[in-house]
Amino acid sequence: MAVTSEVVHCYSELAMRVSLMAELARGKEWGRLPELEAQCSALVDRLKVLQPLVVLDPAQYDEMRRLIARICVGQEEVSGLVKPQIEELIARMGSLHQQRSLGKAYGRPH
Repeated sequence: MAVTSEVVHCYSELAMRVSLMAELARGKEWGRLPELEAQCSALVDRLKVLQPLVVLDPAQYDEMRRLIARICVGQEEVSGLVKPQIEELIARMGSLHQQRSLGKAYGRPH
């Protein structure tokens, strides 16, 4: 039973962290996201080990499904908030690269 409760606990922890990531992304607090993503990854790795060993009772299974749905909603929100920021960063990096290339080709203005 301890392993089973650990599975549900891992999903609960994962849902909590994804929810926090969404909150931080809404507030444009990008600096904390990598740490939380690493924690989520560790929880997923733990679930990969535990889950094949476990048979959940109906109540635990329902709780796990509810948590997974919550995780999916949070992940979609985080992705929707982060993706435009990444695209903007890529565009800025491209612009800087182009400026650098032009500076090398034509010399820097005085």
